[in-house]
Amino acid sequence: MNPQDLKTILSSGLLSFPLTDFDEQGDFRPKTYVERLEWLAPYGATALFAAGGTGEFFSLTGDEYPAIIKTAVDTCRGKVPIIAGAGGPTRFAIACAQEAERLGAHGILLMPHYLTEAGQEGLIAHVEAVCRSVKFGVVVYNRNVCKLTPDSLAMLADRCPNLIGFKDGVGEIENMVAIYQRMGDRFSYLGGLPTAEVYAAAYKALGTPVYSSAVFNFIPKTAVDFYNAVASDDMATQHRLLKDFFMPYLAIRNRMAGYAVSIVKAGAKIVGHDAGPVRPPLTDLKPAEMEQLAALIKTLGPQ
Repeated sequence: MNPQDLKTILSSGLLSFPLTDFDEQGDFRPKTYVERLEWLAPYGATALFAAGGTGEFFSLTGDEYPAIIKTAVDTCRGKVPIIAGAGGPTRFAIACAQEAERLGAHGILLMPHYLTEAGQEGLIAHVEAVCRSVKFGVVVYNRNVCKLTPDSLAMLADRCPNLIGFKDGVGEIENMVAIYQRMGDRFSYLGGLPTAEVYAAAYKALGTPVYSSAVFNFIPKTAVDFYNAVASDDMATQHRLLKDFFMPYLAIRNRMAGYAVSIVKAGAKIVGHDAGPVRPPLTDLKPAEMEQLAALIKTLGPQ
């Protein structure tokens, strides 16, 4: 698959980030990870991001990473493309990208570098170095300490033909409009704010109709139904699901920093696809919060 093929796929439908399975000791558990991918693949996501943000990339070691990507690629071969997470320090991000390419992933999502702030020149150098280290497609994640301007993206687009996607996790509307107006169809644009469904209709109006769904990990049917409602401008279905599920869901998620991942693992456990605990510094939901989430999920019916 060449970068332009990946760009077309990314622009064509719902995306998701499978959880990474850990056992009670916090070690990678490949058996249930395979079962998770086999369960999710038939629901119709156009691509899956292995070891992404919801997959706790930020907590993985360099030794663990290849096993996770290889498991995802082998399990989903011929079913759904796998895009690997990569990020952190530039040289580590390059090592992840090259390993993902070697293992047969179809591209990477380049997540922010670690800790330090940087100017636009440094961000450009970081993204360019990763893009030049591989041949497959790269999607840059605009989030946290990596916030790219329209000018920076224009420079990167000229220098890096395999930079084919822009995923936004910031939510600055003016910047998104400026980027889309400047870059047009040069990129595939992906919504990447936590619980992206809440922002989906607004982002579609800005030229970003595609997003990645975390809740696909435990309510895949509802996630697909909501995506289809956004695609068809079915506001009645969107408003019903926002009112009945997503806004109460956000009320639980917002109680603790890091719950954006923890609540997804909790949901998977509730529906019988336990991915194990989150790794520190994240913390799992409390028992009362688990009960509240279970009650919300129950209202949605069979998945």
